[in-house]
Amino acid sequence: MKLVFVYNANSGRLNALFDIAHKTLSPSTYQCDLCSLTHGAFSEKASWKRFREESGIEMTFLHKDEFEKRETGDYPGYPLILKVDNGSMSVFMNRDEIARLANVDALILAINDKTAHRIPERPC
Repeated sequence: MKLVFVYNANSGRLNALFDIAHKTLSPSTYQCDLCSLTHGAFSEKASWKRFREESGIEMTFLHKDEFEKRETGDYPGYPLILKVDNGSMSVFMNRDEIARLANVDALILAINDKTAHRIPERPC
């Protein structure tokens, strides 16, 4: 199983600068709830990075323009998380489900619950 995260933002440095400005100046109107969960204004959130690196779940991250160049099909809007399993792609979490998450910890919990996956315990 693989998860594909599709952000509601376009790729490129100029778009990244606009996103940083938007998240900083008007976070309540920022259009990508997934980005708001996984990233601060300037970098990836530490708890998300740890989960991503230690979960053992294969993950791919794309901006919507990158995704639309690779895939055709009718998807329910962005952001979205897709699951690829045995060559078949399906919606794992849609935009409304992502919007309801309060924070990055809720995203991690939702992913763990839906995949019955747990982060390996760290030795003390």
